[in-house]
Amino acid sequence: MTIAIISDTHGYCDRVKLAMEKFFADVDLVIHGGDVLTHGARNPHCMPADGYNPLALAELINNLKVPVIIARGNNETELDEEILNVPITPYAHVFANGKRIVVTHGHHVPTDADKDKMAAHVRADVFVTGHIHKPVLERRNGIVFLNPGTVSQYLTNEPNKRTSVALLDETKIQIFDLDTGEAFMSLEL
Repeated sequence: MTIAIISDTHGYCDRVKLAMEKFFADVDLVIHGGDVLTHGARNPHCMPADGYNPLALAELINNLKVPVIIARGNNETELDEEILNVPITPYAHVFANGKRIVVTHGHHVPTDADKDKMAAHVRADVFVTGHIHKPVLERRNGIVFLNPGTVSQYLTNEPNKRTSVALLDETKIQIFDLDTGEAFMSLEL
């Protein structure tokens, strides 16, 4: 089973379409780490141009042919939940490829120590978060911690403005540069 992992799309439909075309065409499941449609009223970095279209993104997600799992981000609203046909939960638990995958947005577990404690408590093999708009892929105490980053060039916290998504299959997790297609982080499972 191949799993697409994406987070912090913040309504940038064109960037999600690019990810779908380049990396997610043949996936069996999509896991979203939260902050799906909105960018938050206090975020000065969002640009309404360049493919920002939350309603179109909701339609794209609603029409996907594969299951979608979404963790509630700190910018999710009740309206988001009304227009998405996918439940949004604080923590999602998925068992796939022999691994227990737990996903949460990350704003309630902001430090590595918080993540370590929660991941151990829920017995995660792979602990997925979003929120920080920066890709992370590392193993600590036998648990893989993954943050796929963001698709938004305006929101990324990468110095080179790199945007990213991840793929998980039976043997590895890879994080890809959305624009160049380069796998710049990889970890064997």
